[in-house]
Amino acid sequence: MQTHLAPEYQNTPEGLEAEAILRKCVHCGFCTATCPTYQLLGDELDGPRGRIYLMKQVLEGQTPTRKTQQHLDRCLTCRNCESTCPSGVQYGHLVDIGRKLVDAKVERPVGEKLVRWALKEGLPSPLFAPAMKMGQMVRGLLPESLKAKVPAPQDAGAWPTRTHARKVLMLAGCVQPSMSPNINTATARVLDAAGIQAVTVPEAGCCGAVKFHLNDHDGGKDHMRANIDAWWPLVESGDVEAIVMNASGCGVMVKDYGHVLQHDAAYADKAARISALTRDLSELLPELVPQLKPLIQSEALQAAGLQAYHPPCTLQHGQQLKGGVETHMATLGFQIQTATNESHLCCGSAGTYSVLNPDLSKQLRDRKLGHLQALAPQGIVSANIGCITHLQSGCGTLVRHWVELLDEAISSQIGAGA
Repeated sequence: MQTHLAPEYQNTPEGLEAEAILRKCVHCGFCTATCPTYQLLGDELDGPRGRIYLMKQVLEGQTPTRKTQQHLDRCLTCRNCESTCPSGVQYGHLVDIGRKLVDAKVERPVGEKLVRWALKEGLPSPLFAPAMKMGQMVRGLLPESLKAKVPAPQDAGAWPTRTHARKVLMLAGCVQPSMSPNINTATARVLDAAGIQAVTVPEAGCCGAVKFHLNDHDGGKDHMRANIDAWWPLVESGDVEAIVMNASGCGVMVKDYGHVLQHDAAYADKAARISALTRDLSELLPELVPQLKPLIQSEALQAAGLQAYHPPCTLQHGQQLKGGVETHMATLGFQIQTATNESHLCCGSAGTYSVLNPDLSKQLRDRKLGHLQALAPQGIVSANIGCITHLQSGCGTLVRHWVELLDEAISSQIGAGA
């Protein structure tokens, strides 16, 4: 797609990157067929190709409107289009640029600005944990719309006490420790059972995705630099062999640190190293299976029954990791099955999307749950805290992280590190 950048974007990092991405697009429209919002709305401008045209117009100097902004806002950034695109268009990077440029020229309504500010400042804040705890205390009194965002309190269980020569860093995350703390402890117990010690660094916080995807790129980069600083001593010393992510939304962001900070002279090399070391937890499964299989309790496998698996977009499209969870969990004896229809589509969570676009988000959630529950599963598993919370808000079937299922099936004595 030939592009003529407006003078204000010529020879700027964002302009040059956007132009390079746009030039790969061949207008084929394959992306439209797999776009969740296009399937719901049927509007070309609510699909990737239409949004690419809108962003191209802005980059060429056309003044964006409120409608331009809304079409870009309705994008889930699920990156399904990237999996479909035959030309390798990096739509996720392009829409990050496009949204920022449009926001700089189009004033948002005051109420909308306040909600977005509250999300980007509140979710990564240390105050989120006590706020969530208070919400859980009065959960029964909350209206349904709020109750859906406040999971019931959860017992996290014990963190392993054994030490191992093999160590990996693990990002605790900003919302996961408060909303579903058992995911982190279950991860640590499973790794411990395989002879790997999970190490967390208190100074590491939000991965940066919340602010970055709400167009506060500078704030997001500050979170990224803070995490790099927190992790660097252990990385530089070689004490850890990987940085493990059990929330795919965080994983896809940290794997992108090298790209986002490539023009930061002080952090570019470090960011690239951090990205190269980052692994989704499922990427460790091939190595873990031989150590864990003898520890799996057959009674737990029977109790688990059939589990419907929703692969998060940030895993299957953002990180291009497909089939690993199902394959290796099956090797361990679990019955794991993806939906027969539309397993590639987003569940509607998409970070803060479920708050900012609740109607579309609920439609996608209910559509996804319909496909998953058609399997008549005993439970539903996924790999990202946002997906888990969102799906759970729409059904009575237990929804959890696949690592919690695995942790439950391992001998409790070994799993607790006793």
